[in-house]
Amino acid sequence: MTKRKYCYSAAVAMLAGATLCASALAQTYPTKPIRLIVPYPPGGGTDFVARIVALKLPEVIGENVVVDNRAGAAGLIGTELAARAPADGYTLLLADSSLTINVSYYKNAKYDALKDFAPITDVADTPYLLAAQPGSPYQSVRDVINAAKAQPGKINFGSGGNGSGSHLTGEFFQLRAGVKLTHIPYKGVGLALSDVIAGQIQTTFTSAPPAMGLIRSGRIKALAVATGKRIAALPDVPTFGEQGVKDVVVVNWFGIASIGGTPKPVLDKLHAALLRVIAMPDVKERLASGALEPAPMAQDAFRKLIAEELTRWAAVVKNAGIKPE
Repeated sequence: MTKRKYCYSAAVAMLAGATLCASALAQTYPTKPIRLIVPYPPGGGTDFVARIVALKLPEVIGENVVVDNRAGAAGLIGTELAARAPADGYTLLLADSSLTINVSYYKNAKYDALKDFAPITDVADTPYLLAAQPGSPYQSVRDVINAAKAQPGKINFGSGGNGSGSHLTGEFFQLRAGVKLTHIPYKGVGLALSDVIAGQIQTTFTSAPPAMGLIRSGRIKALAVATGKRIAALPDVPTFGEQGVKDVVVVNWFGIASIGGTPKPVLDKLHAALLRVIAMPDVKERLASGALEPAPMAQDAFRKLIAEELTRWAAVVKNAGIKPE
């Protein structure tokens, strides 16, 4: 046998061996608990979805799922931690819009959203909304715009942190409305909501899940939802478009990703298991309670969504004149 033929045969054998090993791994996977990293503190929308997945996925896959909250820098710290984990299917990331925002917002972000992660599926989507204290002077989007135009920079909004989805939604709103607000970052949107209630800040942008209980109890008022049409969970809350600010449509997605290089049979097994979880009636009911819509999709479709979001948020960061940190 010539050297070239030998090398070719050896390569084929190695490839076949790797395929068999991956298939065998998928058959036995998982054999220990799975860590689900949430790059935010408890209490937000990302954590809400993670807790649902962690509760129900073991029923399908046969091992416990442990939620690991690693907050900081609007999701950057936990995301970078996940990116360095072994690609064996035992570390997953509950990703949201920050996965695609942070690479534009933080100039030294130590991950590549498409190379360092293996997207599995979106789990659920929810809109962002603008909220204020019920007794404040700001009872509509027009109230906020008028005040901001009368006193540029004097009206503020809270967010879940610099570079978070709620921050960038606020920046996007300012671009579309032609106003200037002052951004007040918090270490989690729950803290921003608390300060709205206390009257420490005037408004906040937030995804719907952490705000729903406060809205229902009357402690905060939703002024607008960032959707094309009103949502079933908040039928009395108008869209930004209805109040004269067109094209403010921002959906926060919550999906599951493994680490780049995870064997495809493992990814396929996780994908099938997660689709079963998302289809469970009690899961749909819990998601609906937080104004979340189930959004299962193919692995390639989720990767495409992430790629599109990378382009979108890079444009917002540039057009808003935000200086990366």
